[in-house]
Amino acid sequence: MPAEERLAAYLLGPLPEAPAPAGAYSQVALAGGLAFVSGQLPISAGRLLHAGPVGAENASEGREAARLCAVNVLAQLRAELGSLDRVSRIARLAGYVSSERGFAGQPAVMDGASDIVAAAFGPRTHARVAVGVPSLPLDAMVEVEAVAELAG
Repeated sequence: MPAEERLAAYLLGPLPEAPAPAGAYSQVALAGGLAFVSGQLPISAGRLLHAGPVGAENASEGREAARLCAVNVLAQLRAELGSLDRVSRIARLAGYVSSERGFAGQPAVMDGASDIVAAAFGPRTHARVAVGVPSLPLDAMVEVEAVAELAG
């Protein structure tokens, strides 16, 4: 089954449209058989859905924010490439979690993004980093960027 169909079954619907960039940059840059996806925020229908820092009491919301960021990563790839079939795998995810002081659960938050990638391309196909930061653009909870390996 193609990646986009697996993902649609997992999400119970199709990928959304890719969000517009928040600044003067390209959402996806292609180079040497790789696609570099700019950081994606938890935006849906033009609205930021998850704002503020993540702490122990709202870590599950942070995980949902990471899921939405990863959905937007894949939507950007589809918009640039025409189809996720042109992606052989996500090689790397980098996640930035706006974190309350003392919060150390960034890896669990980023599992939300890894779940989306695994639904599309299979489990444990990507390297990952999860970093706590004091703030993110638009006061987003999470930002996720990716490097994808292109097929053929």
